[in-house]
Amino acid sequence: MAIKSGLLTFLKAVTISAYKKKEPVPKLILRGNIMNHEEVAKRVAKALGDDNVITAAHCATRLRLIVKDRDSIDQQALDNDPDLKGTFDSNGQFQIIVGPGDVNKVYDHYVSQTGVKTATPEELKELATQQGKKKNPIMAMVQVLSDIFVPLIPAMTAGGLLMALNNILTGKDLFGPQSLVQMFPQIKDAADMINLMSSAPFAFLPILIGYTATKRFGGSEILGAVAGMILVMPALVNGNDVASVVAAGKMPAWDIFGLHIAQAGYQGQVLPVIGVAFILANIEKFFHKHLKGAIDFTFTPMFAIIITGFLTFTVVGPVLRTLSNGLTDGLVTLYQTLGFIGMGIFGSVYSAIVVTGLHQSFPAIETTLLADITKTGGDFIFPIAAVSNVAQGAAAFAVFFLAKKDEKLRALSSSAGASAMLGITEPAMFGVNLKYKFPFFIALGSAGIAGLVIGLFHVLSSSLGPAGVIGFIAIPAAKWVGFFISIALAFVLAFSVTYLYGKRHRFGNDATTNEAPVRYEPKAGDVVVAAPVDGRVDRLSSVDDPVFSSGAMGKGVAIMPEAGQVFAPVNGTVTVVYPTGHAYGLLGDDGVEILIHIGVDTVSMNGDGFETVVTQNQHVRAGEVLGTFDTAKIKAAGLDEHVMVIVTNTAQYHDVQQIANQSVTAGDPLLAAQKESIA
Repeated sequence: MAIKSGLLTFLKAVTISAYKKKEPVPKLILRGNIMNHEEVAKRVAKALGDDNVITAAHCATRLRLIVKDRDSIDQQALDNDPDLKGTFDSNGQFQIIVGPGDVNKVYDHYVSQTGVKTATPEELKELATQQGKKKNPIMAMVQVLSDIFVPLIPAMTAGGLLMALNNILTGKDLFGPQSLVQMFPQIKDAADMINLMSSAPFAFLPILIGYTATKRFGGSEILGAVAGMILVMPALVNGNDVASVVAAGKMPAWDIFGLHIAQAGYQGQVLPVIGVAFILANIEKFFHKHLKGAIDFTFTPMFAIIITGFLTFTVVGPVLRTLSNGLTDGLVTLYQTLGFIGMGIFGSVYSAIVVTGLHQSFPAIETTLLADITKTGGDFIFPIAAVSNVAQGAAAFAVFFLAKKDEKLRALSSSAGASAMLGITEPAMFGVNLKYKFPFFIALGSAGIAGLVIGLFHVLSSSLGPAGVIGFIAIPAAKWVGFFISIALAFVLAFSVTYLYGKRHRFGNDATTNEAPVRYEPKAGDVVVAAPVDGRVDRLSSVDDPVFSSGAMGKGVAIMPEAGQVFAPVNGTVTVVYPTGHAYGLLGDDGVEILIHIGVDTVSMNGDGFETVVTQNQHVRAGEVLGTFDTAKIKAAGLDEHVMVIVTNTAQYHDVQQIANQSVTAGDPLLAAQKESIA
């Protein structure tokens, strides 16, 4: 007992002495048990399993890992480990929260013990994305289609708009019983020229697809264009007439090596051209690998074209034409069978499909529908996309009127809403509607109802265009009334229901958004932490990162910065200075441990836009500059620029209270750590 009493007296004396001298208090006294980093690394390695980790990295607070088998991890062991603060999965990474100042040491021991491959956080992020693609063949296929068709959108849009203009010039009953060309014969030649120009991208679509698809598969895009030219040669039966020519028994053919090969063209076809491009690219790569020098340069293109051409007309083309026609016929039949009900269902799920990325495959279907418009009647996907985009934009506009006290949200929702009206809906969906959930789902329902009306009026597009309020230019004039009614219905429903729902649930009021708590007045004995940056104080739970928002690292706040300097919030010692300059750890002279983390996932920026002016173990006074950061670069990287201020040893206090509740200037009281009372 005497020994214990003497030890306590000694520790107390050391603490008081250090405080009086304004020196850092020894970590042993303030932090309790020091983490045994080597032992923690061993426990982590055991829990993860032998040879289960592909690559490892770390940031300021956590281990970031790519694992082979998530199910083989001993999750219970990690959850029960007293030195770990939790785990979670995010974007293909398994992350273990260790804490600032400790994570780098645990990481070093873990790498040394296991010999696991290391990477930077950015490299790990890219690898995780690649792994995700490997594990998801559907999304990989969608990405391939996107890579092929996205470069073609300008040509298809130009052709579509010109086609719409031609419809205006030649359509009857728009401006009277006669078309504009009939009323003004002098413009007939101009209309003919416009019609020629509008038809070109669709008539020679195989050439365009051959170019982009072959490039996507790693072959020569010029040879891909040549392959596309072969498929639409005038000497072949036009692809749009193949069915009727075959039915009449008049299809010409080549007799080669005993094979009867139809001389059929592939105008208006998509899948056959993609198949041809894939074969061409791989044949070309084969010959490049096995032929060298001048022989490769001279003969590889010829061999690639002649082999691909022969396979195209004998096997690949006919098989994929049948598949493509079957797919198109199936969709048209489904549309014709379900009618307006099917359009309503499609409208109610279209935006959800966009979220998954699967909509990138739609251009392949739409171009096929438009290429054979005499049979299909037109494209039923485009008008549904238009009403869906308008509904999401209207919901975003409603959020603008609801968020009266959040200028940032108002600016975002207004610009995103306007963008959606013109057909670019991702900012509205991902930046606003999905974040608050109810606007997104209300927009889905509104688009479903508008889709029913689209189906009732039999609105189909005759071309591609901007899928928004100005999408009428891609719609035949006779169907404009139905289109505009559907657009108006989508907007009114989405806007009004979102607004009324938000008002009823007090969205935008302080009580439901970033409501600041009643200001806490620090009491005697509380440890006060100052604001390290200028800006607006937000709840930590509003940050889109589970490590911070869940409180796993401790209690604190997030600050939306207005300037690019970060200052010391207390007198203390800098315990962590991350090499990338995006995070700092401090041990206050009075024992409070603080993490300042600038932005979310900013470790991926590799220090670009960050500068540190302090070093580890340096003692600083409250208000001294720790470093600088560039918020513009953080925004440009698509990352959240919130500065998290967290008391990482929250467990050692009764509670951590928020003092500031609105805007703060660096140095203003921000948090109060309430010391435990001694009974």
